[in-house]
Amino acid sequence: MTETNQQTLKQAAATGPRIYVACLAAYNNGYLHGRWINADQDPDDMRTEIADMLKASPIPGAEEWAIHDYEGFEGAELSEYTGIDKVAELAAFISEHSELGGRLLNHFSGDIDQARSAFDDYAGCFKSLADYAQALTEDATDIPPTLVHYIDYEAMARDMELNGDVFTIALGFEDVHVFWSR
Repeated sequence: MTETNQQTLKQAAATGPRIYVACLAAYNNGYLHGRWINADQDPDDMRTEIADMLKASPIPGAEEWAIHDYEGFEGAELSEYTGIDKVAELAAFISEHSELGGRLLNHFSGDIDQARSAFDDYAGCFKSLADYAQALTEDATDIPPTLVHYIDYEAMARDMELNGDVFTIALGFEDVHVFWSR
């Protein structure tokens, strides 16, 4: 990765979720006119920034706009016409939960209510799902020392996932977040 790309990623992380809103009148007339707007703010403040951008358009009387780019949403997807209230809600969720929040939103196909409620059944972060199965088993049961080496936590973890008891979101090596699927 080039140094410029690394700086851009650091800047995006520092600024948080933001959207690039373009003036459609200018765009349709061959001009690129728009503005990056911080998405983690009150929706009315975003609307004010959009109105200011439209007033400064090279096309007089411009009224229509669209989201042409976004960053800092940690994998959550927006469309051109995602409403400002929805953008603000997603941005607040991602600002609170960072990459894990973005991945949860993707897991639930953008349904923020399901993503929020998933945290009610959050089991924690583990090196693997097998480590979680081991911790869960050892917390619930006294295992005789003679049986410790015969328990297959990998198989237990696989069964938990295949049965739909849990789902995981891996953010990196040995960074597995476990959620119950109740």
